[in-house]
Amino acid sequence: SRVSGSSCSPLSGAVVDIWQCDALGVYSAVRDMNAGFDTRGKKFLRGYQTTDANGNAEFLTIYPGWYEGRTFHIHFKIRDNPASRRAQEFNSQLYFDESTTDQVYKLAPYNSKGRRSTTNDTDFLFRRGGKQLTPTLTKDSHGYAAKFEIGLQMS
Repeated sequence: SRVSGSSCSPLSGAVVDIWQCDALGVYSAVRDMNAGFDTRGKKFLRGYQTTDANGNAEFLTIYPGWYEGRTFHIHFKIRDNPASRRAQEFNSQLYFDESTTDQVYKLAPYNSKGRRSTTNDTDFLFRRGGKQLTPTLTKDSHGYAAKFEIGLQMS
């Protein structure tokens, strides 16, 4: 939503990008010699949607993996008018509840990576407001569903 003064209205036509690592902590389109992978030229777990008239964008993805030094998260970027020279953007990350993650990480292929080294409370970015960026998950027949609403003050 677009926040202006004391009012809030749908932010339609915005582009919402998401990207995340797979269950083993690997991102697509990245060369990371420290982690031992080169996925340049591959595109997985990255995507974008344009918000509809109600300001909604919907994604279907997997539960995010983790890598050394970070807790599990999904990156997102919102661009209000990408074609404009005055486009504004907002970057952040979504985080997930520890108890749900503990259950997911008991399952394959997540459990093949071993015990995660960083929890929400020990992640340097989560400690800067991650609780506000943690959607409530609802278990459904396919896994989990979440809805996350965000209001942006944009000039």
